[in-house]
Amino acid sequence: MLEYGWNSTAYQILNPGFELWFGERAYAVVGYVTRVGVRVVAGAPVCRPEELGRAVRDFEANAQEWGERVCWFGAEVRLEELLRARGDLAMVPLGAQPVWNPGEWRERVGALASVRAQLNRSRNKGVTVTEWPAVPGQTDPDLRACLQEWLSQRGLPPLHFLVESSTLDRLADRRLFVAERAARVMGFVVASPVPARGGWLLEQVVRRPGAPNGTAELMIDTAVSELAESGATYLTLGLVPLSSHVAYNQPWWLRTLLLWARAHGRRFYDFQGLEFFKSKFRPPVWEPIFAIGPGPRASPRTIYAVAAAFSHGPLPVMLARALLDAAGQEAAGLLRRARRRPGS
Repeated sequence: MLEYGWNSTAYQILNPGFELWFGERAYAVVGYVTRVGVRVVAGAPVCRPEELGRAVRDFEANAQEWGERVCWFGAEVRLEELLRARGDLAMVPLGAQPVWNPGEWRERVGALASVRAQLNRSRNKGVTVTEWPAVPGQTDPDLRACLQEWLSQRGLPPLHFLVESSTLDRLADRRLFVAERAARVMGFVVASPVPARGGWLLEQVVRRPGAPNGTAELMIDTAVSELAESGATYLTLGLVPLSSHVAYNQPWWLRTLLLWARAHGRRFYDFQGLEFFKSKFRPPVWEPIFAIGPGPRASPRTIYAVAAAFSHGPLPVMLARALLDAAGQEAAGLLRRARRRPGS
């Protein structure tokens, strides 16, 4: 069934924590998590294109039998066009994902002086990138240490759902590209297949703290070049939440919340920095990504369910941990600055 995965998130439903629903009338599978009576779906049903409508209807009917609602989170244009015609659902733009044809990557990146400079910096520092087989990748202690060091620098506790950090536990069908310097892991990229589009999602880009400048760019450049040689015709670096490439025509309260999150949420999630990084590779296309739920307006219950989907435990506990971590980081930063003051 994986061959029918068209959404960039299609393979991610095999990550830990997902429930899987299999269609009876349609040859389809849907990956989702349930929070506060809302089934938050990862993208769209994985199915034949002609069975998409039936799979959607059957899954929503199954949810209704259990007294639950459905939110299609991470829906791309194919599902968005299908559901928009119904007119009874809330269509909330989440952001956009940059898309390339890997076969055109070398020519495109070669024309970007800023990216070439970053690639040269990392190479001059002795960084090399190679593809690793799945078995050593799943067990290598330095690779896992790199991941843990990267996670320790995040503004939030480890998230799940469509930003799962435990990809190393399941590398079957994925491809793993590892940056090393002096036999020490500096970072890695995990690419997940998008079979129905002949392409790949760079699901995870991990850079060890202290890795030379340009390490992330070199990993991505190497991975995309290798994928292009394998015949890939589609590539995305994944969703940029609140991307400036999408218009957010939402109720005033939700629009205000989204704008506030983009402007002030940098400590927890640097939306603008993420967009800047992905934009430096000059994507020719930005595809809009949606959350589509019970309408006609997005409800606080659905928004809470989506936020809770990314939390391993209760959402309030995760937020409390994040705020405590942020306070600790702020206190540590103030202490470091005070020690650097002349005469202190």
